[in-house]
Amino acid sequence: MEDPIPASSDGRVAVYIDFDNIVISRYDEVHGRGDFQRDRQRAAAGSLSEAEFAERLESATVDLGAAIDFASSFGTLVLTRAYADWSAPVNARYRGQLVGRAVDLVQLFPAAAYGKNGADIRLAVDAVEDMFRLPDLTHVVIVAGDSDYIALAQRCKRLGRYVIAVGVAGSTSRALAAACDELVTYDALPGAKQVEPAQRSEPKAKRQQQRRAKSPEPEQPVVDEQEEDDEEDPQTAATALLQRALQLGHDRGGDDADWLHNSQVKEQMKRLDPSFSERRLGYRSFSDFLRSRGDLVELDESSTARLVRLSG
Repeated sequence: MEDPIPASSDGRVAVYIDFDNIVISRYDEVHGRGDFQRDRQRAAAGSLSEAEFAERLESATVDLGAAIDFASSFGTLVLTRAYADWSAPVNARYRGQLVGRAVDLVQLFPAAAYGKNGADIRLAVDAVEDMFRLPDLTHVVIVAGDSDYIALAQRCKRLGRYVIAVGVAGSTSRALAAACDELVTYDALPGAKQVEPAQRSEPKAKRQQQRRAKSPEPEQPVVDEQEEDDEEDPQTAATALLQRALQLGHDRGGDDADWLHNSQVKEQMKRLDPSFSERRLGYRSFSDFLRSRGDLVELDESSTARLVRLSG
């Protein structure tokens, strides 16, 4: 397998947007897990007015321009495609935003039996075709967090492309993150509209009460709640990741690897977990992140080549 193109190269970039995936995931992040499907059913049944549904959609609007701008930081955008049923009123409100950014809107129609539009299959087929048709493509950006894209990410990497996924926090597959070279959450994108903290931290019991109160049908099991409870604290996970990266660096270098360059350590951390981002954890730089772990690491900042090692 060829080595992937470095993230910092001035490359040629293809962007593929699973529109329903990113928009529905954002809606559920803002209003609660599974609320998009519930609210759409309520709107169809008349128990939620069109104005109320439109207001809830507006508060969860995704700025896809932020994702496109982020993709452009890797090089020239060769093509940008978004897949959805653009005749649906929920999606049509985004057409102006996307056409203004020269996005190719790929029309999909839902299968009558399941109401799914098959975006994952069409997107994957197009991406593989494009890699063979355009051999100068260096980067593939997948705007989606679905585990259905794991095979595509792996194939792109085997073909020597640098693969980046952009997903919504809480709705992005960990396995997809592991399959990519880099994963960025929507909230971490420069210019992306932030969700109010109150909406993020709403207690689970309160969310469940609200769902029961507004749902006309019997409550369905919410399988994602256990996964939500099992999620490790991000700061704790980052500390453990740093420790593993340093141990690997020391072991690989033998006796000559007492001190490691901090850029080398960050690169190893990204290999272990492509979703790692010190900015998402609240630090302005990787050096700030390392300084906050003073009980775990020692820093040598006496020269421009900043070095780090495990304490003790």
